[in-house]
Amino acid sequence: MATAADHILLLGVGNILLGDEGVGVWAIKALEERYLLPAGVAALDGGTAGMDLLASLEGIEQLIIVDAVKADGPAGRLIRWQDEQVPACLVSKISPHQLGLSDLLAAASLTIGLPRRLTLLGIVPEQIATGIGLSDAARSGMEAAIAAIAAELRNQGRELLARKQPGPLSPLLAAASLL
Repeated sequence: MATAADHILLLGVGNILLGDEGVGVWAIKALEERYLLPAGVAALDGGTAGMDLLASLEGIEQLIIVDAVKADGPAGRLIRWQDEQVPACLVSKISPHQLGLSDLLAAASLTIGLPRRLTLLGIVPEQIATGIGLSDAARSGMEAAIAAIAAELRNQGRELLARKQPGPLSPLLAAASLL
């Protein structure tokens, strides 16, 4: 859960039980496994929670969402949408949880207000089928999303620090072949 001191929220959404559809969650888990987050930055596995995430957005100045998206181009392609583009791109749904994400942003705009800066890092999936783990294409897109997050934070003077020891998620990520 993000706190008032965390002004940037990295939010991974998706269903890890549906292959590439869970790429957003896996990206945030991998990022947390590899790096220590700088002060003022929080990461959250939003899964398929939708509206339950509303309280997590309160006081957030910048929201960076990572998710699988329905878009043209090859599987694994990373697409970046910014600010007012984000709600518009959620109209074309790839899975049921995106209705929750669209509703979440609408509810936030009516109640607590949207974060000042909004970014969606979308990854085109190769397969959405029952199973845990990612295709090679989605894994490549996940790596590109992690690099994009690191660059965004670096541009704001916030550096991700590599962990010296494996993080607590190593067994989970290894089981899903994501290490």
